[in-house]
Amino acid sequence: MSSTSTGLPNLDPWLAYTVRIAAVTHEIDDVSTYHLKFTDQAVADTFSFQPGQFNMLYLPGVGEAAISISSDPAKHAMLDHTVRIAGNVTRTLANLEVGATFGLRGPFGSAWPVDACCDRDVIIVTGGIGLAPLRPAIYELLNRASEFGQLTLLYGARESAGLLYTGEFDEWRSRGLDIHTTVDRASGGWTGNVGVVPQLLDRLPLNDPQNTTVLCCGPEVMMWYTARSALGRGIPQERVYVSLERNMNCAIGLCGHCQFGPTFVCKDGPVVRYDCVADFLRVEGF
Repeated sequence: MSSTSTGLPNLDPWLAYTVRIAAVTHEIDDVSTYHLKFTDQAVADTFSFQPGQFNMLYLPGVGEAAISISSDPAKHAMLDHTVRIAGNVTRTLANLEVGATFGLRGPFGSAWPVDACCDRDVIIVTGGIGLAPLRPAIYELLNRASEFGQLTLLYGARESAGLLYTGEFDEWRSRGLDIHTTVDRASGGWTGNVGVVPQLLDRLPLNDPQNTTVLCCGPEVMMWYTARSALGRGIPQERVYVSLERNMNCAIGLCGHCQFGPTFVCKDGPVVRYDCVADFLRVEGF
């Protein structure tokens, strides 16, 4: 879906619809999930998105920020966004109470290639808050689990307190997701893996590398090393996808703030095939 397309026919991409905070779930330090509802029921009934897309959250008088959608695409009653406090918009959002309203426009950007994963093993590799943009893909894969091969999540954080959605892991496992977690440093009684996420991929048994797809989101250095590991294990480079994060101000490719080489992340991404951006990912500070 292009950045100018949404779940609403003939939607003006500059037009923000009003949403209300129905609930807030505190996830980890400085990170909360905002459960939003449209105030216009007609909009709520029509809005849809694909896993990996993002919305622009607009707080009048403050600004707007591009935030990935983190809810189940099959459930339309609530729209979730998991947000880390990182600037004026997100800090102001964190101070709003349940019942407060603000603007939302979207969805924008490309999506995880779930349909292209049919009949293949899927390995999801992510770190920290990078699990949020992949959470809708996990829901979609589990909702259609019979269409795929082995589903695996490799997830890491600096420490155990930085792992998101751990309360959902048992349900995900019961529905067929093999979950491996790791931390950079052990603390608080952690007894699991210690080390960086790509090491989990290095050690993971693969049924058929040529028939495996990798979906990856996290710090760029982590994604680069993950891709190197995947290619080293025999997974084709055209089967490795990453989600990029850049300063997305307009969401439709006009302002140029999100340019990444020849790619405009808000329009051509955020989900892109690794081989399309590999030359730029390995340039530090690009």
